[in-house]
Amino acid sequence: MTDPKDVLGGVALWRRIADAIRLDIIGGKLASGDRLPTEAVLAERFSANRHTVRRALAVLADEGVVGAEQGRGTFVRSAKRLSYPIGKRTRFSENLAGQAQTLTSRHLSDRLENASAAVAQALGLKAGAKVVRVEGLSSADGRPLSRATTWLDYRKFPDFAARVVALHSTTAVFASYGIDDYVRASTRISARHADAEETQLLGLSAGAILLVSEAIDARLDGSPISYALSRFPAERMELVV
Repeated sequence: MTDPKDVLGGVALWRRIADAIRLDIIGGKLASGDRLPTEAVLAERFSANRHTVRRALAVLADEGVVGAEQGRGTFVRSAKRLSYPIGKRTRFSENLAGQAQTLTSRHLSDRLENASAAVAQALGLKAGAKVVRVEGLSSADGRPLSRATTWLDYRKFPDFAARVVALHSTTAVFASYGIDDYVRASTRISARHADAEETQLLGLSAGAILLVSEAIDARLDGSPISYALSRFPAERMELVV
């Protein structure tokens, strides 16, 4: 049973320790090959016992972020992340070109639904209007990098999902509708813990941190064509604005 002292705001202390170490790596305080402070030092830093620190390190080891070497300590194993530039023209394959040998996208599901207030506002529709919702997973060299949910106006893109399955490229699908070019109208980035479904699909450990991109793509005249929420594992990707 978890000691009540080891829980703050509903978040277990071992998870907060793991998060802090992940952020040290993501933020560049720790690089590949660096040795982590000893369990005793970490226990003092987080006002925790060594068992709690050991659990946090075990989770990070399961993710491949750190590794223990007998008699030497625990070291950062992989601090290298792919860079994903976010600019006026943001395309998954183009943005990661040269950083990975193979890039793949998998269609997970699609459905029609009534637009929520947020989706309607982003797409310039009335709340409750019919929209196409598409779920996808993108990977680089076999490693999942992005879990995306995209909404589009059903009146303009009624068979968008079928075309995605056939063409395997969002850019190609828009081109098939006569949209040869489009730009990123806005991007908002936040961070949070992965939920159960995201943890499974992205191959993460419990408590992993996601970078969340909330984006609107638009025609060159400014009219919106899609609204998307993309979730990237922070340990694998960095978003460059």
